Amino acid sequence: MVSSVTNLGRSGVYDWMIQRVTAYVLALYTLFMLGFLLFTDVDYASWAGLFDQTWFKIFSLMALFSIGGHAWVGLWTVTTDYIKATAPRFLVQAFCGAVMFVYVVWGVQILWGL
Repeated sequence: MVSSVTNLGRSGVYDWMIQRVTAYVLALYTLFMLGFLLFTDVDYASWAGLFDQTWFKIFSLMALFSIGGHAWVGLWTVTTDYIKATAPRFLVQAFCGAVMFVYVVWGVQILWGL
């Protein structure tokens, strides 16, 4: 069993719950987007109108955070399974965490126009 500082002292049940909740959020977001694309004549005005609504920005922000959390748990699980040495595992996890952080911050910046 790997007991590393990178899992933040979580249990397997906690990781399982993160994976399930974020999967539901991402599934709902994907279904909504597919429905919007299929049943709307998508042009710049309709797309901009969708993203101008606060509820959709919040929904998109939930999806953005969900993909970050989902990816982190998945990558942590894969790296602890396949990289047994502590230093290389930590470096890979730190790199993945930094990339995910940049993507989430960048996504928030794009979404909210900060």
